[in-house]
Amino acid sequence: MAYRQLTANEIKLLEMQHCYCEDWQKVLVTEKFVSDKIRDVHFSGTVKLGNLSGTIEVADGVEKTCGIDHSYIHNCTISDIVRISHVNNLSNYVIENDVVIENVTELSVTGETTFGNGTELDILNEGGGRTLKIYDQLTAQIAYLQVTYQHDRELQTRLNELIDVYVAAKKASVGIVKQGARLVDCNILKNLTIGGYVTLDGAFSLEDGTIIGCQADSTYIGVGVVAKHFIVLQGSRVENGVILEKCFVGQGVRLGKQFSAENSAFFANCEGFHGEAVSLFAGPYTVTHHKSTLLIAAMTSFFNAGSGTNQSNHMYKIGPVHQGVLERGAKTGSFSYMLWPARVGIFSVVIGKHYSNFDTSDLPFSYIFESDGKSILYPGKNLFTGGTRRDTSKWASRDRRKTPDKYDLINFDFRGPYVINKLLKGLEVLRKIDAAAPADQPYASYQGVMLKRNQIRDYINNYEMSIKVCLGFAVVNRLEPLLTQNKTPNLDSILIDTSPDMDNWLDLAGMYAPQKHLTNILEAVKQKKIKSPAAMRKELTKVHDDYPNLAWSYILKLIKIRFATEQITLQHLVQIVKDWKDETVKLNKLILKDIYKEFDQNSRISYGIDGDQAVRDSDFYAVRGSYEENKVVLDLEKESAEIITRADKLIKYLQQQ
Repeated sequence: MAYRQLTANEIKLLEMQHCYCEDWQKVLVTEKFVSDKIRDVHFSGTVKLGNLSGTIEVADGVEKTCGIDHSYIHNCTISDIVRISHVNNLSNYVIENDVVIENVTELSVTGETTFGNGTELDILNEGGGRTLKIYDQLTAQIAYLQVTYQHDRELQTRLNELIDVYVAAKKASVGIVKQGARLVDCNILKNLTIGGYVTLDGAFSLEDGTIIGCQADSTYIGVGVVAKHFIVLQGSRVENGVILEKCFVGQGVRLGKQFSAENSAFFANCEGFHGEAVSLFAGPYTVTHHKSTLLIAAMTSFFNAGSGTNQSNHMYKIGPVHQGVLERGAKTGSFSYMLWPARVGIFSVVIGKHYSNFDTSDLPFSYIFESDGKSILYPGKNLFTGGTRRDTSKWASRDRRKTPDKYDLINFDFRGPYVINKLLKGLEVLRKIDAAAPADQPYASYQGVMLKRNQIRDYINNYEMSIKVCLGFAVVNRLEPLLTQNKTPNLDSILIDTSPDMDNWLDLAGMYAPQKHLTNILEAVKQKKIKSPAAMRKELTKVHDDYPNLAWSYILKLIKIRFATEQITLQHLVQIVKDWKDETVKLNKLILKDIYKEFDQNSRISYGIDGDQAVRDSDFYAVRGSYEENKVVLDLEKESAEIITRADKLIKYLQQQ
């Protein structure tokens, strides 16, 4: 953009409007500059001004005139359609078009800075050794690899090199406020990059950070927020007195109601209210809503913390050096306590206070109760609850991210290869326990927990049922499109395994990936074939996008193993579909039985408080409705009927081939 110096008349008019500058020659303007829009302003250093005529929307439906008044401006470039009012210190910034800055004590860059990029978090383990280096395009997957793959020193060295190059490019001594930003009623804003369509409304102190927004997914920092050494990405809201120290806030996150966190990262769609987080790796959909909850030195994803959830990450010996992992879909009950180190398997529920170090990662969908100081495990119990059904169906619909560029790769499948592998491992573990545990003992011991000896066969049946459901679900979804084809389908082509070496699957903070494919990517990083974090993200995205094909290859291999065959036949497929129908209908009946507890006599306690039993029941129905009319119940009953129809139709089709 072309700039010129002020004319003598313009300078005279500015001085008449109580403006001051030691050297007016350093104030440069565009041809469309109008001086009557600037009043009570002190300029210093080099200042460039655009067209400040017209009006600008400062809030929904509220228009004010553009211009600058009652402010101090030092070394700034201010573009067109901008309003700056009552800013005590605006120093070293580029202000893009369509920006409002009102009632701000300080917005300044105080020297060379990377705006929070490159900040190192002591995450997951307070004692250090799991450093997460944050930057403004960090994904949950790359963060996961930084934090959990410390054993691969060559990989860590190369990852640090790639990130350091990116961070170095962010280094500057001048900040930027991008188009569409609104900064109102804030105190100290220092060393910040403020992205497009970001709103800062009443923030108390923000220092050394990057806040990114976009027109499709604006970002909001609200009243009383204090943050230092941080990054906040698109679509997130941080408000109501939140305190952050060395934190990363990903896309679509909600933090509020005096929540505080340090050395923690929150990835897509997390929520944190009231409580506290320290060294927390909060994978996608981690939720904590209660004042008395402390999440410390933990890794979570798709996690819900009950009120009063707490952990202990040291034993008062050599410091806070322990850590815990709650795998995908875990929950904690109110006032649950766990002694780190511990590891909780997928879709498991922890209830009570646990003082032993346990590892239930190979026994998924479990309930872990505390009784008489012992941790009692019920494998598979969480397969049959309405809560699991609700959780696994709600997450996809609650993805708040509206930005066209979603950083975190999230797979919501809870019947695929990763989950099946966990169930298969659980079967293996339970069979070993069943064979080894004395039949006359009430409990069997396993990795810090106790299992009821006389129920182990039931636990095995639970896992077998779930495996048949998962396997059949995959086969039915793959074969059903054949029913709509007019020509004779080539069934053999569907049964070709294009990736015969598929084996172990991993959950990379929300993304499922075959271990072999991840290994290939990591080797490419170490061999310097992948030259940037963006390129690494691209390779991970390819695997994520190819999930349906990779998962189907796994399913084909699993069928061959379970039927001890090298050739999958129509009879195998028919048996799988039959098992899917029978076991899914049975599973739904068990879930309905669990849901019915929410409508039994005990659930009606406290209803109809001024009447008899009839009034109580009437009040209960008015508030809660009946079991028979409940939407979840109706959906499950409808699903079971549809499953029978679908299965019978597909079986008939296969038998005719």
